[in-house]
Amino acid sequence: MGMNVGSSSGDEDEVVSTINTTPLVDVMLVLLIIFLITVPVVTQSVNITLPKERNEVRVTKPENIEIAVTKDGEMYWATALVPDTDALLERLKKVAVLNPQPQVHIRGDKDARYEAVGKVVYTCQRAGIMSIHFVSEPPAGGVVRRGI
Repeated sequence: MGMNVGSSSGDEDEVVSTINTTPLVDVMLVLLIIFLITVPVVTQSVNITLPKERNEVRVTKPENIEIAVTKDGEMYWATALVPDTDALLERLKKVAVLNPQPQVHIRGDKDARYEAVGKVVYTCQRAGIMSIHFVSEPPAGGVVRRGI
């Protein structure tokens, strides 16, 4: 049994220019295993049931209130322009006391800011309206496209 202690030529100060990658690979595999084990534990979610899309035939009753919001943020009660949310609040308070209370159907332009539609919803809540509906166009051809 023999052992090589050095070179026989006497060149003991020779520099080794290669890197031993075995420890690096070992550490990376251990880290990969740790991440694979801990990622499912870190990912948490709350169990909720999301609403399903449905197409309902809208029956327009004379007592229903149609409020339209344009892309410029203007509000219309049926076809009459409402100057501001204070005027809308006063009109909604008058119909909120009726029995049965009418439904409010909000039609927002697709380019309208969320803030403008949100103001109408907030004004309906302040007036005490219990039933608020959003009117939208059904998907073309009845085909529902879902994201990934």
